[in-house]
Parts: sequence; C-alpha cells; structure tokens
Amino acid sequence: MAFSLPAFLPANSALLDQSFAVLKEYLPSPAPMLDIIDRRAPAPLKQLVAEAPLNYLFAEAIADGEFDDFEGRRIRLEITGGQPGITIGFWAGRLRVIDGPGEATIRGSLAAFKTLAERRQDPDQLFFQRRLVIEGDTELGLGLKNLLDSLEWSFTLF
Repeated sequence: MAFSLPAFLPANSALLDQSFAVLKEYLPSPAPMLDIIDRRAPAPLKQLVAEAPLNYLFAEAIADGEFDDFEGRRIRLEITGGQPGITIGFWAGRLRVIDGPGEATIRGSLAAFKTLAERRQDPDQLFFQRRLVIEGDTELGLGLKNLLDSLEWSFTLF
C-alpha cells in the first residue's frame, strides 16, 4: 500500500517541508528505541541488515582499492551515550559488521551522523564543532573520515 499526498498538496510544497521540519524538531529522538533494538538484535541479523548496503554503497571504492589500508582494522560508530553502535571492519575485500569494540570510535548525535551521510556539511566542521568525536586510534578514525570525504557517494535519509 503506497502513501500518496492529497491532490491539493503538491509533493514539493513549502507547507509540507515546514511540517516535516517541525516534526523532526519536536519528535523525541529515536536513539532509545534504536538502543533497545541494538541490544536485542543478534549479530547475524545486524550483519544481514548492514553489510549488503554498505558494500553496495562503497562498491566502486572497494574495487578501486580505496579501503585496502583498512584491511583487518575495526572502527566503531556510536550514537552519543554509548549505544546504539556498530563496529565495522574490512576483510577480504568486504566491509563487515562485527561484534565488539573498535580500535577507533567515532561518536556523535544521530543528527550529526545524518549530516555527515548526506554531505550537507564539511566533515572537518563536524569534528571541529565537536558534533563528532574520534576516540582511540585517532589516526585510523581520521583516515576513514578523509577517505569518506574524498569519495563520490550520496546517501539520503528521510
């Protein structure tokens, strides 16, 4: 069943854009719900959900050897507060979701990760403003940040 807008409300309506902006601003953060799902979801399910899209999104860069410097390394991405999070590694030419800590952790709010993924702001600004923070092996974290900044990719969330 597909959702369609009423005929009197065009898809590119300013009223619709403002309504979504208000909803995003005042709805509670989904982080607590994601935390519950993260804690209860088994690792194989997380792998099934995340690995294929990550490898598809970065397929060209992986094929070009852009991720080769990350072979055998682990990086954890966490929403502020420690959970939920995901640890990603690179082995045998594939990005993999693994259980456990990372050598480096990139932590920030859901909004900061969304801004980074949608490329609406320079990644360096997100780090300088402390909206995203690198802990642990900062060289590894900065290497990933620089790689993602250099790649041509786009990803849009709601």
